[in-house]
This record gives sequence, C-alpha cells and structure tokens, in this order.
Amino acid sequence: MSAPALSSALLADCVTVAGSQVTVTQPELLATDRMDTVINAAVFGSDEEKEYARWLLWEVGQHVGVRPASIHDLYTARGAGKTGGYTVPAMNIRCAAYDTMRSIFRTAIKLDAGAFILEIARSEIAYTDQRPAEYVAVMIAAALREGFRGPLFIQGDHFQVNHKKFAVDPVLEVNSVKQLVTEAVAAGFYNIDVDTSTLVDLSKPTHDEQQVPNYMTAVDICRFVRASEPEGVTISLGGEIGEVGTENSTPDELHAFMSGFTRTLAEQAPGMAGLSKISVQSGTSHGGTVLPDGSIADVALDLETLRILGELARSDYGLSGAVQHGASTLPDSRFSAFPEAETAEIHLATNFQTMMFDHMPDALRKEMYDWLLVNAKDERKATDTDGQFFYKARKKAIGPFKKQMWSLPADVKATLAAAYDAKFTFLFTQLKVNGTKSAVKQFVKAPRLHKVFGAPGVVAAPDDADLSD
Repeated sequence: MSAPALSSALLADCVTVAGSQVTVTQPELLATDRMDTVINAAVFGSDEEKEYARWLLWEVGQHVGVRPASIHDLYTARGAGKTGGYTVPAMNIRCAAYDTMRSIFRTAIKLDAGAFILEIARSEIAYTDQRPAEYVAVMIAAALREGFRGPLFIQGDHFQVNHKKFAVDPVLEVNSVKQLVTEAVAAGFYNIDVDTSTLVDLSKPTHDEQQVPNYMTAVDICRFVRASEPEGVTISLGGEIGEVGTENSTPDELHAFMSGFTRTLAEQAPGMAGLSKISVQSGTSHGGTVLPDGSIADVALDLETLRILGELARSDYGLSGAVQHGASTLPDSRFSAFPEAETAEIHLATNFQTMMFDHMPDALRKEMYDWLLVNAKDERKATDTDGQFFYKARKKAIGPFKKQMWSLPADVKATLAAAYDAKFTFLFTQLKVNGTKSAVKQFVKAPRLHKVFGAPGVVAAPDDADLSD
C-alpha cells in the first residue's frame, strides 16, 4: 500500500499529511479504535506499512505533545534537593505491549502521574522481538489511544557489555553496545542505562582497581551517547556498580566507581554531562529465586544499603540517587519502603510477564511451553523441576508467540486490563508517583523533533538474548 493510501486508511479524518508535514485536525479521534489499526500496521504490517505507520505516530505525537524525552533534568533537580519523596518505576513491557502500556497510561491519567519510565533491555529486544523503533511506536500509540499528554520517558535498560565477548574482543563488544545506542537514540530512547558492571575485576585487591574496567568502559560509552544526542536533548545516563544478583554494593564501591568515572570523564571531555543515577545491588535478582514448585522465594532486601548509597550519590556526586533492579517480584508490602528510603528508581518486569502467563488461555500457554521443551531445552538444569524450568525459560517464547499475545480473545483482554489497572494503580500509589506530573512539567522539556519520512534508517544492532533483563 502506498504512503498516501496508508495515510487515508489509518488516520484520514484525524490528520492531514503534506509531504513530511503532519497536522492533527481532530485530536479527539486519536483516542479511538482508529489507533488500533495504526499500531497493528506499525508492528505487523509490511515493511513499507511499518515504516510509514511508525513515522506517522511519531509526527502525530510531536504535534499534540506526546514526545519522547529525557528524565535527566528531573533527576538533576532531585540531586539538588529540588524534588523528591517518590520512586520512579521503570517498567519493562515484554508481552502484548500495546494493551499493557494502555493500562499504564490510563493509570497515569487517573493519578496525575508523570514520573514513570517504559524500558526494554538489550536482551529483551532480542527475545521479545521488539526493536527500539517498534517499542517507541507502541508507546506513543498507547499514550495517544488513552488521551495522555506529556513527555514519554523511554529507556534502554541494561545496555550491557557481555564480559565473555569482551574478554575475546573488547572493541567489537563495546562497538555492539554503541551500535545499539545508535539504533535506540534514532528511535527515541533518550534515557539509557549503561551496564558495564559485568567488567568489575574482583581479582584485584582494592575497590578502586576492581572498578577501573567498569568506569573506563562506561566513560567510553557515555562519550559516544553524548555525541549521538538530538538537538536540545541531554540523554539521562545511568551507571552500575554491582551486577544484579551478586553481593550487596558498598559505599566504597560507589565512591570507587563514581570518583573514577567523574575524574576520567573530566579529563577526556571537560564539561560533558555525566550520569544522573547509579544502579546498585541490595539483595534482589532478576526474576527472583525460583523454588521447585515454580513460586518465588522471599527476598532479603537491604533497604538501609539503598538509603545510604542513595544519600551518598546525591550528596557527593549530584545524582538523583540509587536505582534498584529486579524489584517486581518483591512482596507488595515492600514497595512503600522505596520512597521512604528516597530510592530514585526501581525496575519492574517479571511480575507483569507472570500476570500475562497466569491469565492467557490454557491452550496458548501449553503451546508455548511445548515450544520451550524443544527450543529451550538446553537451558534446563538437571536439577530443575518443570515449574522452575518453565518459569525461568518462558520469556524466550514471547517473541515467537508475540502475535498470539497481541490477539487474545476480547474477554481475556478485558480481564487482563482490569488486573493490570489494579497492579499499576497499586505500584504508582505505593511509590508515590501520583501527582508527579507537576514536577515533570516544571523540570522536563520535551523538544519538538521532526523526522522526514523516507530518510535513511539505521542498521539493527547485534542481538544478545542472554544478558541481564
């Protein structure tokens, strides 16, 4: 289908398109099932349909004020003590992304929330079959469908260096991360968590020496990110001092990383903006610890570690504070403790995926599990029960069954929507991001950035599905 025909078929009564100029004439029609047609073209259409629908969504968002933005200035303000008292949820949406994100935006509107992030990790891009350009398009479409207005914080989570590949060829592996940065920034990811914590060398005798490969590589990637920024955007960058699932981080490790990073960046690129947050380890692991029956073990979360490291990050380095990964499988009773500890951000993923598997039709779940028995059998440990294996491996079936999860029966979608609405309402309230739209409006500027339809695209970065989520 040609571009003019696509324009007519998708949003004929809502917008006018003249060349690469898009004007929204009836914004109220964006929040109707017309948007469902657009996003299906953007995700499941032909290559030409995908390109046009994604461009159209971007331009419509620019016109009505639904624009990808950086959270950097909000985090800088928090580091300066100008805002706080809440913990920003950074949510990885792996399954049925459009419907799930719609629930998030419904919740944000209801609670007047603005400080929340939607993200996807380097590994998830691969196994969920969601390239950055698609992820951005889905997020814009979901926001428009629900009538949300405001900055969209879209984040590259765990843009991680694979330590095994780094050991073989460090230049090639770091360049793979840089290639992903190029792809993500071009798509509209203006928040990136650089994860070089995999390179910490525990064979060295001091924390300073252990953190050298971590902060040196992080500075290298930071400089590349800054050179990739669109006009008017300072990308929010996070660093990481301890790989999630390992021993808890310490003040000495934080100082070793941050002092080394700050010093090296100042030497190599004086005046360049650095990090806005720091990820630490305080007792969690990605996906939780799976018991033989497939349930999740209780987590010994060390909130005092989070509080101390967050205070140091703000007072000594001007960061927004500490970031906690792997939080979604915590008991509900723990979430209110994060804003009490002034935790800057927590990352949430696995529980949303679990909700999808719990609610999907039995026949679809069985089909996916049967697929795993053949295609993920090498990931099964000899000691794994069926419950443990399926819980840990089932994320790998998300990409191959993406369309089926987007196409669930209407009654299943309705039940899931109600469950997600309740979950996001709970999380946003417990984390105290309700009412944060005003802080976002005060500190965040989302510049208008137009794209020209048909402009050369960027090459997709190499996949690595075996990294952290």
